[in-house]
Amino acid sequence: MSRHLPCSLRPCSLAITLACLGLSPGAQAQQGGSADDAGPVLETIQVSSNLLGTSMAASTKNFAGARSVVQKEEIENSGASSVSDVMRRIPGVQISDNSSSAGSAVSLNIGVRGLPGRFSPRSTVLLDGIPMSVAPYGQPQLSFAPVSLANVETVDVVRGGGAVRFGPQNVGGIINFKTRRIPGTASITGDASVRQNSYSEGGHNTQYSVFAGSQQDSGLGLALLYSGMTGSDWRVASDEKLNDFALKFRYDLSPTAEVYGKLSYYDVTSRTPGGLTQAQYRLDPFQNTRRLDFWNGERKAFDIGYLNSISATEELEVRAYYNDSSRQSTLINAAGTGLGHQPRNYETAAFEPRYTQRFRTGAVTQDVTVGYRYLRERADETIYNVVVATGVQQAPTRFADNSTDAQAIYIDNKIALNAWRLTPGVRYEHIRTQRINHLPQEEQIELLNNQALPSLNVAYLLNNNVTVFANYNSSFGAVQNIQLNAQSAKNPLQPELAKTMELGGRWKSASLAAEATLFNIKFDNQIQSVGSGLNTTFFNRGATHHRGLETALDYRFDESGPWRGLNAYATYTYTRATLKEGANAGNDVPYYSRNTDTVGLHYQRGGERGGQRGGQRGGERGGWSFDLSSTHQTRQFADDANTVLENGAGDLGLIPGYRTWNMQVKWQVPGQPGLELLAGANNLADKRYFTRTSDGNLGKMVGAPRMVYLQGRLAF
Repeated sequence: MSRHLPCSLRPCSLAITLACLGLSPGAQAQQGGSADDAGPVLETIQVSSNLLGTSMAASTKNFAGARSVVQKEEIENSGASSVSDVMRRIPGVQISDNSSSAGSAVSLNIGVRGLPGRFSPRSTVLLDGIPMSVAPYGQPQLSFAPVSLANVETVDVVRGGGAVRFGPQNVGGIINFKTRRIPGTASITGDASVRQNSYSEGGHNTQYSVFAGSQQDSGLGLALLYSGMTGSDWRVASDEKLNDFALKFRYDLSPTAEVYGKLSYYDVTSRTPGGLTQAQYRLDPFQNTRRLDFWNGERKAFDIGYLNSISATEELEVRAYYNDSSRQSTLINAAGTGLGHQPRNYETAAFEPRYTQRFRTGAVTQDVTVGYRYLRERADETIYNVVVATGVQQAPTRFADNSTDAQAIYIDNKIALNAWRLTPGVRYEHIRTQRINHLPQEEQIELLNNQALPSLNVAYLLNNNVTVFANYNSSFGAVQNIQLNAQSAKNPLQPELAKTMELGGRWKSASLAAEATLFNIKFDNQIQSVGSGLNTTFFNRGATHHRGLETALDYRFDESGPWRGLNAYATYTYTRATLKEGANAGNDVPYYSRNTDTVGLHYQRGGERGGQRGGQRGGERGGWSFDLSSTHQTRQFADDANTVLENGAGDLGLIPGYRTWNMQVKWQVPGQPGLELLAGANNLADKRYFTRTSDGNLGKMVGAPRMVYLQGRLAF
């Protein structure tokens, strides 16, 4: 929001922090009072796509659903080297490295509550509130994920209660990666870092980043973000190169209105070793038998928004965004005689206004929000082979032009009555999709989908620290471009539908944060595939049932006691995700563990928590911190039949569970303002574990061995 808001409008800044998720603002009890004292008044109106701000803790505390927010300080203390490392610590979330590009910087494989994790197909993944996928409707899979950890300030994961305002593919929740904000000072502030990662097996890589920005008194704010990586991972010949650049801006048009936006560019190239047979893995799990395989991608994007707090009871936001993306995979065939190339190009543009109006009637306060989005996708796909021995390119076997025009409208009403917060809402999707296959004869396929998705979120503010909640949300996944090949009168594909219910509670105080959520997802009408390659077909058949428990605990010891500086945390998730239909009904869904947990300790002595924040330089006083943490998951299966015995190809059989430990030491150098030195080790005991791939590059894939790293960060 504008830095010059009048006092009567300043409460709106809290509401602005959540609305990109479109989630109703958490109702915050008045300072020092109970929920009853808070009465019917909602804290803020909420429209803006700016998910995170100074009031995030308060808004999360009273949110009517399961939600986890990871701040930059926690990311830095974890020793994480990638976005996937951070996601492993969130209840209900698992990283499924069962793709040929697993472990690389190209893809993102997030599974939530037992849903498939390969390329994150069933979650709405956002970057600054904008869909990260190259084509949210036509290809939601993040086989190309343009996000790097160094440019991320906060990760916000809404696992339930947020389906109305964002879609499609939101049965697996809404995940927003927020890039670093523009500093609030007129002088230029920022930081630069260099990190060297070295694996006990394989290779090493270097990560580097630069951030600088300022907010001028004229109302213009600018920030430059850059993150890069060069080197290799733990497999032989797994070279990678990444560049992630963004220029953010904002300008105060008036005391109540501003424009903001971002220009961004991302490119990545990664050599992907792929799976190994049982014999190859036994001989050397780190070898590379597919040295010609690689993935690459490029994305150019622009977004702009207008935000106006028209009055204390109404706000308006309008956003528009565009991205031009391309990606290609090159994979050798099983015989080693041909390289399959799959270049794809995408253009996506969208326009999205939303408006919120507050009404007061006696003891009831209502925030009614209406939003609309028009999203346009255009894409082309090519598949062709190159003979390895001769280098001759064969004629393309398939070429397709894809187009999607999707319109979505939603309305929800946040109702406050004493300590109750009720939010009924509905989202309506209208999607027209077309695919033209240029085969020996041209084939045109069209599909029109309309879907209404109701929801109801309820929260009760038991007291100033405790919120209990329940919700019901309906979600869907659109029929995707490649799936249209199977569309016919005898096989009329329909969108996937899911119904999610939650019941939970949350405690947040100065020293303790705790939460527990029961969830139940019935996911029907799933689109499944049969066959492979050009013979693949799709049809509506699969249904799964997902239920479980998510818990989290975080305790910060009293700063005046003997354990001052110590913070302890733990999470535990139980997920029972099973197939409902067919010969394998009752079996676990593949590539998902029933039990996961994390435990950790953070100890800080002297210095400033989190180092540089808003231009403060912790190194002036010196100090150090120590972190010890562990993540654990139980066994998984690699197929619907839950096969236990391993086959020779290495793609079937039980995947054992494992636990890894991480350690980090950080030193804020005395007398050197803003200088921090870090050293640590991930997978401290060098635990050997593996997963299996589920695509054409089949086999076993070894997990990351011990990684030792050194990092220097200088704030200015």
